[in-house]
Amino acid sequence: MLYMKQPTTNISSEKISNSSLAQRERLAYIEFRLFFLGDIRRQDLMERFSIAPAAATRDFTLYREQCPSNIDFEGSRKTYILGKAFNPLFEHNIERVLLMLSRGFGDGIGQMQDALLSCELPPMLNRPSADILAPVTRAIHQHKAVKMRYYSHSSGLSTREIVPFALANDGLRWHVRAFDRKSGEFRDFVFTRMESTQLLVDSLLAKHELPEQDHQWNRVVELDIVAHPDRPHPEIIERDYGMANGILHLKMRAAMAGYVLRQWQVDCSADHSIKDEGVRLWLRDILALYGVKNAFMGQGYQR
Repeated sequence: MLYMKQPTTNISSEKISNSSLAQRERLAYIEFRLFFLGDIRRQDLMERFSIAPAAATRDFTLYREQCPSNIDFEGSRKTYILGKAFNPLFEHNIERVLLMLSRGFGDGIGQMQDALLSCELPPMLNRPSADILAPVTRAIHQHKAVKMRYYSHSSGLSTREIVPFALANDGLRWHVRAFDRKSGEFRDFVFTRMESTQLLVDSLLAKHELPEQDHQWNRVVELDIVAHPDRPHPEIIERDYGMANGILHLKMRAAMAGYVLRQWQVDCSADHSIKDEGVRLWLRDILALYGVKNAFMGQGYQR
């Protein structure tokens, strides 16, 4: 979840690195609260990790000993606060930080704890049931096949056997990448279209069903995305998408390219002809999509 940066001094690296994994996680949590919320109480640490007061005291003592400039104590509130010369010891992944702030910390069992900050999130449209998901994830881990009933636009409800090997999310829904024994192709299967998933314990996989044979999955494409030439204020678009020198360079699996282009509403026409003002990005070189099967998902794309 949280990773230590390269230590700035030998003393902080040695003492914390030699502590247990559980204690390092608690130390990282102390720093997380200080960095992003500005304060932390001993009770916060005790409740989060279900530890005794003495253990919490030892953790704060160790963190203050190794990072004295990062943490101060406010006696009137009995609260530890952010130090004036704070320099994080741990590497904090921003995507995970935002997730933890907006959804809280998981207990491992049951529901997530309350969010740490007020936040509004869109509803999750694609929420598979655990009974459907579990046999598929077991099959991925154990290198087995799955039998299921599946709804598709082309053939309706049918019974299929698939050989799944990876989970994927297109920004709106979860699906699994798998070899489809019915069509003889590698395809994406959406979890909410599945019924009665069953792990085939005795299934043997053929060579052509293995992920190494999925060329769309193993092929990496490089896409240069730029601000749409026909939209005003390109400098704002460049900031919104973190572009460097006006270009957002993306590397991804060919099997995921169409989903990303659709989700980001990228104009994939050769002459940036999409007029919709909501389309603020343009794929600078459409030849980068040559041979990408799901490239048709991109707005304006023509083979």
